[in-house]
Amino acid sequence: QVQLVESGGGLVQAGGSLRLSCAASGRFVSINDMGWYRQAPGKQRELVARITSGGITNYADSVKGRFTISRDNAKSTVFLQMNSLKPEDTAVYYCNAVATMWSRGDLEVWGQGTLVIVSS
Repeated sequence: QVQLVESGGGLVQAGGSLRLSCAASGRFVSINDMGWYRQAPGKQRELVARITSGGITNYADSVKGRFTISRDNAKSTVFLQMNSLKPEDTAVYYCNAVATMWSRGDLEVWGQGTLVIVSS
């Protein structure tokens, strides 16, 4: 069993910043890729950013240059620093991770989501 606990969402004015955190806990061998996705009202869930265990990152075009994903492997935690926020960034942000389990191979896990609202 693996749990992802997110924090850091909230209400911010356009142009402001927020930092999201997501910590993985449970009985796993390792946490591999980690990432952030978001889902705005009436829209499909979309990738925001992902990071491998080695630190290789990729971003959605809409957030490049504004968002930065990072991780602390020792704490199985991933962060998303969001700067220059825009109203269109308003969404529920979900943490995602792929964990290698002791006897089940790889397992993809989702967090419960944290709401980010950017006011204009």
